[in-house]
Amino acid sequence: MTRMSVAERRVALVEAALRVIARDGVAAATTRAIAGEAGMPQASFHYAFVSRDELMGEVIAHVVAGEERSVLPAMTPASAPSDMREALRVGLEHYLAGVQADPERERAMFELAQYAQRTPGAEGLARTQYESYFTLAQSALRAAADLVGARWSEPVENVAELLVGLTDGLTSTWLATRDDAAAHRLVEFTADAVARLSLPDPSASRTSAPGERAHSTRERDEARA
Repeated sequence: MTRMSVAERRVALVEAALRVIARDGVAAATTRAIAGEAGMPQASFHYAFVSRDELMGEVIAHVVAGEERSVLPAMTPASAPSDMREALRVGLEHYLAGVQADPERERAMFELAQYAQRTPGAEGLARTQYESYFTLAQSALRAAADLVGARWSEPVENVAELLVGLTDGLTSTWLATRDDAAAHRLVEFTADAVARLSLPDPSASRTSAPGERAHSTRERDEARA
């Protein structure tokens, strides 16, 4: 086996864990099974992770980071959406494309959440997972608001919770049915429903740099709190 750095080993184990969880469930995702899936001896696992729990936390971070790379680039001036509904629709279509490209990853994440909820002592894993989703949703909503010169009529945290709930439904329904047309209809509905919670913001600039947009929207949110 080619010598791997610790960082490479961690990535390989995370990706192996996702495959094992999607195929066999979380209970079957032992350190031995994950290492075997990654083509490593079990002893190699502990060079990369202190424990299985640490690995599961890294699995969540890995998937959320991938979704962030998929969704947030859609919220840029280059995409030039005409209004909030269009900005949300574009972002949701990017999200759906990611689900369709890697359904096993999404199935694994649902498996992980269900396991955490029904396993005493593992509840914190589910909270971590959904807190990560809420944080990503807030970033996307702030970026969309700055992009189109809008503000949210509700605290962005509340809008993010609504968006995560709707995208959860989008994901689970598509995984069960693989009905692309129905998924796109749900994207349109979600974009329309969430956009109704936005209002024009005369003080907003639509030409801010990407790094400044989320910061400026957060400042406006805090000022209104």
